[in-house]
Amino acid sequence: MKTPARLEGRCAWVSGATSGIGEAAARLLAAEGASVVIAGIDEERGRAVALEIASAGGRAVFHACDVSREEAVRASIDRAACELGGLHVLVNNAGIILVKLLDECTRDDWERVFAVNVRSIFFAVKHAVPHLRRSGGGSIVNVGSISSFVGQASTPIYTASKGAVLQLTRSIALDYAADGIRANCICPGITDTPMLREHLEKQPDPGAALAKRLRRVPTGKALAPEEVARAILYLACDDSAGVTGTSLVIDGGYTAAAEWE
Repeated sequence: MKTPARLEGRCAWVSGATSGIGEAAARLLAAEGASVVIAGIDEERGRAVALEIASAGGRAVFHACDVSREEAVRASIDRAACELGGLHVLVNNAGIILVKLLDECTRDDWERVFAVNVRSIFFAVKHAVPHLRRSGGGSIVNVGSISSFVGQASTPIYTASKGAVLQLTRSIALDYAADGIRANCICPGITDTPMLREHLEKQPDPGAALAKRLRRVPTGKALAPEEVARAILYLACDDSAGVTGTSLVIDGGYTAAAEWE
């Protein structure tokens, strides 16, 4: 007997869905029956992902969306609800990293990272809540990081932004629980994404830098985006109906102990 799709009849909006964790999440949510909006700035890749999902029997559309701009986010979310028949799942995954010491950073550096990593969540939740209410509730999944809990060398603005994502998620969960809206934060560890590669490329020997980092991970390997996407699916569907205001760490044991060998 075939297992019923966990998101059948629901609409999901996923930001930063043209690569990495966001792309993997969009594909998985669609495979579980959701109609998915792929929101991002890479139009060529976004349209390709949407086409591949459709070719596999799912339903997906691409929206060009700069999540740092409120009007772009509002337009995309309103369009999603109109075209796909409501909104039930909001995945705030868009994010950028900046490898730079704090005394070398500019105000523009700070504003840019926070605009994409934090302010975008404000915009998305603000404009999604009316649609989620009309749908009878729903699930918001924000993508934080293990840097929501611990520091990370040479990325102070990124780390500060991910700490903010976790705290913002908790407040959202409290404020909208009565509306049947859940909000949770996933906090991935070292994941093989374009963002990780960008970070590593700042090192003299990217391969050696990755190997050094993975020696601190008990499982000894980087996560695949699909592994993180499964955590997003769990928090997006009714399997987690009683879960809100919390964080789910997916890090191969990285933050479990100071020493493990």
